[in-house]
Amino acid sequence: MAEKANKVKARLPRGLVDRHPEDIRAVDEMLVKIRRVYELYGFEPVETPLIEYTDALGKFLPDQDRPNEGVFSFQDDDEQWLSLRYDLTAPLARYVAENYERLPKPYRSYRNGWVFRNEKPGPGRFRQFMQFDADTVGAPHVSADAEMCMMMADVLEALGIARGDYVIRVNNRKVLDGVLEAIGLGGDENAGRRLTVLRAIDKLDKFGPEGVRLLLGKGRLDESGDFTKGAGLDDEAIAKVLSYIETGEIEDNEGVQELREIEALCAAAGYDDGRVKIDPSVVRGLEYYTGPVFEAELLAEIPNEDGQIVRFGSVGGGGRYDGLVSRFKGAPIPATGFSIGVSRLMTALKNLGKLQTVETQAPVVVMVMDKDIESLGRYQKMVSDLRQAGIRAEMYLGGAGMKAQMKYADRRGSPCVVIQGGDERANGEVQIKDLVEGMRLSEEITDNTTWREARPAQFSVAEGEMIEAVKRVLAAQAEDRLA
Repeated sequence: MAEKANKVKARLPRGLVDRHPEDIRAVDEMLVKIRRVYELYGFEPVETPLIEYTDALGKFLPDQDRPNEGVFSFQDDDEQWLSLRYDLTAPLARYVAENYERLPKPYRSYRNGWVFRNEKPGPGRFRQFMQFDADTVGAPHVSADAEMCMMMADVLEALGIARGDYVIRVNNRKVLDGVLEAIGLGGDENAGRRLTVLRAIDKLDKFGPEGVRLLLGKGRLDESGDFTKGAGLDDEAIAKVLSYIETGEIEDNEGVQELREIEALCAAAGYDDGRVKIDPSVVRGLEYYTGPVFEAELLAEIPNEDGQIVRFGSVGGGGRYDGLVSRFKGAPIPATGFSIGVSRLMTALKNLGKLQTVETQAPVVVMVMDKDIESLGRYQKMVSDLRQAGIRAEMYLGGAGMKAQMKYADRRGSPCVVIQGGDERANGEVQIKDLVEGMRLSEEITDNTTWREARPAQFSVAEGEMIEAVKRVLAAQAEDRLA
C-alpha cells in the first residue's frame, strides 16, 4: 500500500505539449527553408539564452492577467529576479546593447527558439511555443521595414504558400497614436487605456467589428462565461475608432507618410501585386512597437483541427521598436523585426498539404538470439557494419525473446531484421526478414502461384553479404513506394 501511495501520477502541465518525431522533423524542414531566405537577405544567426534578468525583458506583454505579469519568474541565490523569455526580441535588445561596440551597424540577425508565456491556457493558446525572428538594429529609415515585409512574403512562398493565398498587412503605430489622441487618450497618464484600445483593435479578425465594439466599451462576455474588461470609451470615441479601422482615413501625419514610403519601396521591388498591403486594422499586441507594424496572414480557407473550413489568419508579425535597445544605451537606437509563429505556421502548412518532410527510414534491427558476451559482440559488429554503410541500425537491447523482438521491430516500423542463431552462425550465414514484404504477403496473397512469384520475405545470405542484401531489400521497398 505504501508503494502505491508514493506513486507519482504522470501528467503534462496545462498549456504544454509533447512533440513527436513527425512534428520535430517537419519543423526542422521548415526552419531550413526559412533560414535559407533570411540568409539570402544577408542576415546572420545569433542565439540568446532562455533565461534573462527580469528587468532586462521589461514589461511589454499584452494580457498581463497573471500574478507575475505574463512571464515565468524566479529568484536567483543572489536575490535577483530571472524570467523565462516571452519572445526573442527583448533578449536581442539586451544582446545588442551589451555587444554594441563590436557589432556592425546596422546589425542584421536571425534566431529561433522556444518562448514562454505565463498565460491562461486555452484552445490554440500555449505556454511554450517556438518563434523564428529576423531583426535589423541601427536602421532608422522605413526601407528596413519594407524589407521585412518583402522577406516575409518570400518566406511564405519558399514554404509552398502560393501567391494570392497570403498577404503581408502593414500599418503604423504613429497613425494609431493620432487616432488615440483624437479621442482624448494622449499623454502618459492614458498609457494603460491606449494599450487596452490597441488590444481591442488587434482582436478584429478573431471577434469581428461587434466584438471590438464591446471591448472598446464596457467589455465582452465570451461563450465560456469569462468577461474581458473593456477600454471604457464612450459611443462617440468608439465610432471614431471603428471608422478608422473600416476606412483608414485620418489626417496626414508622420505615420501616414511612412506608410506611403513603404508602399512605394515595395512597389519598386515588384511586391505591389497583392503581396504587401496597407491595412488600418493591423495593431500588434506588444507595447514596445513605435512605428510600422506588420502581419503575415494566410487567406486560404483550410480545415482546422475540428475539420471546419476556416480562414487561418495570422502566422507571424512584427514591427519597429526604436525604444527597446535604447532602454540599455540611453540613446536612440532604431530597430525593426519580424517573428514567425513556427508551431502555428506548421499547423497551417500541414492542413494545406504543404508540409513536406524528408522520409526517415526506421532502423534495421539486429535481433539478439544468444546473450553470451561473444554472441553480443558479433551482433554489435553487424550493427556497426550496417552503420558504417550508412544504414540506420540498432541491436535489440531489451531482455525479451524472439516473438517480442519481432513485435518491437514492427512497432518501430523497421524495414527488415537480421537474425543469426546458432545454426546460422555455424554456417556463416544470417537470415534477412523483409518486414514490409512479409506484411504485404500476409495481407494480399491468397494462392500458391502468386506466393511463389512474390519477392521472398525471408532468406539466408553469407554473413559477408549482409550489407548488400539489406541494401537490396531497402531498394526494393523504395521502388514499391514509388510504383
